[in-house]
Amino acid sequence: MARWPAAVEGVAAGAGGAALGALVLSPFGLAPVGAIVAGANGVVSGWRGIYDWRRPSGWFGAVLDSTWGLVGITGSLAIHMLSRVRGNPGYAAALSTRQGRHVYRDGFSLRPRFAFCVGNTITGAGDVATERRRELVERHEGLHVWQQRWFGPVFPIVYGGWFVGGVITGSYVWVRHRDTSWVVPVERHAYYYNPFERWAYAADDNWPPGRMVRLRSGRLSPSRREAE
Repeated sequence: MARWPAAVEGVAAGAGGAALGALVLSPFGLAPVGAIVAGANGVVSGWRGIYDWRRPSGWFGAVLDSTWGLVGITGSLAIHMLSRVRGNPGYAAALSTRQGRHVYRDGFSLRPRFAFCVGNTITGAGDVATERRRELVERHEGLHVWQQRWFGPVFPIVYGGWFVGGVITGSYVWVRHRDTSWVVPVERHAYYYNPFERWAYAADDNWPPGRMVRLRSGRLSPSRREAE
């Protein structure tokens, strides 16, 4: 099937997304907000052709992005803008087109050399010419995209709540065993033990990740950054 002209697909996906976004938020009196957010995502995603309309998963992803996954998509739009402000984020079309996601080699990221996923957007993918980084995008970060679609607004609540709880429990562990930096137990409890992260690392056949093992054994300085 030949691809529609990018402009046509962008307009169609934007209109459909806006209608769905308005419908799902209308009971809360936020129909215009839903229309703007879902419509903007539809335009960008349709123009870039990330949804595979030949497969049910493509339609399912598009519908979820415009409804249950609106919180994540709002974050995605912010990531698009932040990544552009920082310079050329290096859009990886080969890992994005008909793959249901936007992938940037660089762009905004909370941690150097770590990939970062919000909604349907992945940044910090790195050198995707290498097999390992492609696998990271397709298995680990790709699962995060679907986690945010499946769990919708529950995802940031659980993820954020786990992070806060992990900081508390990690700090407690550190107080009792001050033989290492405070960062070490906190990173382990707040990030690596997060069920969404453990699920993604397992999907990438990378559990337990090497960095977490080295943190646990005290053989890795918390100042050293590794992409896992």
